[in-house]
Amino acid sequence: MPKKIDPAVKARCVRQVLEHLPEYPSLTAAAEAVARREGLGKETVRRWAAQAQIDGGQRQGATSEELAEIKELKAKVRRLEEDNEILRRASIFFAGELDPRNR
Repeated sequence: MPKKIDPAVKARCVRQVLEHLPEYPSLTAAAEAVARREGLGKETVRRWAAQAQIDGGQRQGATSEELAEIKELKAKVRRLEEDNEILRRASIFFAGELDPRNR
């Protein structure tokens, strides 16, 4: 299970990566330098910085709000599909109970 990282640490890392980005050849290199200083995984910091750029409009992609909405909608669809399956099975069961050939 992923460890919980303090939001202040996350915000500090993202700020450092974005501030020092011009000094590095790529986002990955900047994220790696910051991650090494903070004792975090370089890919974690890179993903945070990339998402911050998306949220800020500097990069194409789904914003954090859109991703949260997509996650919520997928959970809702999964619950509705489970409910439909329960109702389908119940209707099959009760249809069998009402069949006069079963009496």
